[in-house]
Amino acid sequence: MDILIKLLIAHLVADFLLQWRSLLQSKFNKKFASPYLYLHGLIHFLLTLLVLWNLSYWPAVAIIAVSHTIIDGLKVTLQNQRNQRALFFIDQLLHLIILYAVANYYQVIDITGLTQYPYLYAHLLFIIFLTFPTSIIIQILFLKWELPETINSSLSGAGSYIGIIERLMIYGAVITLNWGLIGFLLAAKSVFRFGDMRDAHDRKYTEYVFVGTLLSFMSAIVCGVLFMLYAGQTSLLFWPAN
Repeated sequence: MDILIKLLIAHLVADFLLQWRSLLQSKFNKKFASPYLYLHGLIHFLLTLLVLWNLSYWPAVAIIAVSHTIIDGLKVTLQNQRNQRALFFIDQLLHLIILYAVANYYQVIDITGLTQYPYLYAHLLFIIFLTFPTSIIIQILFLKWELPETINSSLSGAGSYIGIIERLMIYGAVITLNWGLIGFLLAAKSVFRFGDMRDAHDRKYTEYVFVGTLLSFMSAIVCGVLFMLYAGQTSLLFWPAN
C-alpha cells in the first residue's frame, strides 16, 4: 500500500500542482505536436522516481510516464466542449488504474478486507438512498405546489448536488455522534440563504427553501438513526457517553 500512496502523491502533484496555464493551452492547441505534452510526461517520471526514492523502480516509472503522456495526448485530441468533463474523469480513471496495477505488481494490495466490514452494505444502502433517490422524492413531494420562478434562475442541478453533499455530511455526523455539526450546517445554510430570501420578497420561495431544507435534513438524520439501530448502537445514540 505504501507504494500506491507514494505513486498517488506524485500523480496529484505533477498533474494538478505542476501544470501551468501555458502548458495546458499548448497541449490543447498542438496535441501530440506540443513539446509541453512530453515535458509533462518527463515531470511525472522524475517526480515519481523522486518520491519512490529507489532507482530500481525506473522501468515501472517509465511505464507510468509514457502511458500518462499517451493518455493525455489522446484526451486533448478527442476533447471538445461537450465531452470535456467526461474525458477529464476518464483520463484520471485510466491513470489511477495504471498506478494501481504498477503498485500491485511490486506490493500486492489486498482490498478484500473492505468487503469484510460488517456494516459496509448498510452504509452503501443509506449513502445511495441519500443521493439522487432522496432528491427525486423531495422533487415529487413538491409537485403538489406551483414553485416560484426564482428557483429556476439558479445553476442547473446545483441545488441537487448541494442537497446530496449536505445529506451525506449529516449522515456522517449522526453515525459519529457529531450532533453539533448538524447545527452548524443548518446555521450556515440559513446565513447563505438569508440574502436570497430577503431579496426575493416571495413567501412561496421562503417556504420552499424552508420545507426543502427540513426534508433534506430529516431524511439524512432518519437514515443515520436507522443505521445506528441496525448496528445495535442505540445506547450511544440515545445516551451518548460523556
